[in-house]
Amino acid sequence: MKPKGQTDTTMLEISTAQVGFIGLGLMGSRLAGRLHAKGWQVRTWNRSPRKDEQAANQAVPRAASLASLCGTSDVILSCLANDEAVRQVYFGPSGVLDFARPGSILLEMSTISWELSQELHREAARRGRQMLDLPIAGSTPAVEAGTITLLAGGDRAAFEACTPIFESIARQWFLVGPGGSGVKMKLVFNLLLGVEMAAIAEAIALGRQLDLPQNVLLDVLSRSAVVAPAFLGKLQKIRDGDYSPEFPLRLMSKDLNLIANAAAAAATETPLAAAAEKLFAASVDSAGDLDFSAVASRNAGGMAPSPTTAQDGSAASKAS
Repeated sequence: MKPKGQTDTTMLEISTAQVGFIGLGLMGSRLAGRLHAKGWQVRTWNRSPRKDEQAANQAVPRAASLASLCGTSDVILSCLANDEAVRQVYFGPSGVLDFARPGSILLEMSTISWELSQELHREAARRGRQMLDLPIAGSTPAVEAGTITLLAGGDRAAFEACTPIFESIARQWFLVGPGGSGVKMKLVFNLLLGVEMAAIAEAIALGRQLDLPQNVLLDVLSRSAVVAPAFLGKLQKIRDGDYSPEFPLRLMSKDLNLIANAAAAAATETPLAAAAEKLFAASVDSAGDLDFSAVASRNAGGMAPSPTTAQDGSAASKAS
């Protein structure tokens, strides 16, 4: 049966589609708030009451339970921290796959292992639910500006039906391939992100050891072609010593571990990613809740910044 929020062309309609959003961490809370501001009928659910309060401050209605959210939603989005959280929310007792309405569309936006993503697709299909893995390329400033990139894996009809949602939160969106392909593409993205940040950290450490003034060093790098535009904001964070989280370091470390596992499964060597994985893993205990650019402080040979540098608070930096 076709969900009531879809037209004869299967396109979701902003005026009638009921949207459920699961996970209110740094990314999820902003995505839910943006959908609400764009006029979508959104309700949220989160495992942590503290982040539920954060969503309430955005005037986004909350569901009384996960079952209530799923049972009344035409499309369900989730943005969660890791495989464990996704598995619990989808497969656990009273999980999404138990309560989502037949014919509803599930948009799983977390960065997880491609094996779990494919498992989700198989189980969703078995239960008559449509599903896309839909990881996000971009951090919190891009969410707030509506300029993220969405990387989808799954059925084209479901992908096209969700175009109005994509238009509300993203600058561009790609159907990469069948189920799990979006997650695979996200791992490729984050391999570059982690290696480039590690390289910048190492370059800054070398410059400091060569007695280059930090402000001059960062200013010249920021005006050069060798630093990608995506990292200019990270240079400013390093300059200011402001490591309030846009993409927490612990999540970068987690993603590099996923990349290592994917490379091993594909019998592919990724030595640069392996070096970056070690660097970020060594920083998790002292700076895990800070922005991943905080790795530059550790690589400089000094102490990593205090977690109090995270202006949003360590609790707010954690995904659901």
